[in-house]
Amino acid sequence: MAVLSKKSLISLLVLTSMLLLNSCTKQREAEIQFGSVDEKLWVFFEQFEIEGKKRGVDIDIRNLGITGEISEIRDDYVAGTCTYSHRNPNHITIDLNFWNNSDDFSKEMIIFHELGHCYLYRDHLEGRLSNGACRSIMRSGLENCVDNYNRFTRNMYLDELFEN
Repeated sequence: MAVLSKKSLISLLVLTSMLLLNSCTKQREAEIQFGSVDEKLWVFFEQFEIEGKKRGVDIDIRNLGITGEISEIRDDYVAGTCTYSHRNPNHITIDLNFWNNSDDFSKEMIIFHELGHCYLYRDHLEGRLSNGACRSIMRSGLENCVDNYNRFTRNMYLDELFEN
């Protein structure tokens, strides 16, 4: 069994303390960053801010106090909601079943759609492109169009989202 010298022990304690302090500081920064938002949504909230900035829209979700969670939505065919009530303003809920069965593009589309309501105050926008695809990620789902949000069409949909 190796015995650490007093100097090595002190160095180890200092290094451990620094790592713990850095970890706690990053956790506090993240908590401050998105407040009461489920950690799994953070990457999408950050990406929404980045994509808006690329298009000249300065977005600061933290200051508006948007909250978010992943939980069961009991309504059929509803993947996400943005609540506007006075008791729970600007609260995003993403359906747990949708979340568990979707790829990142689908998750991003729904979260961006809900942030379109909660942050950009966008209403639903119906319409189809000539190929039958929905013309906006702000569609309600009531029109007979096909979601076509993918790596090839993403920029087109985000340009439309942030330009209106």
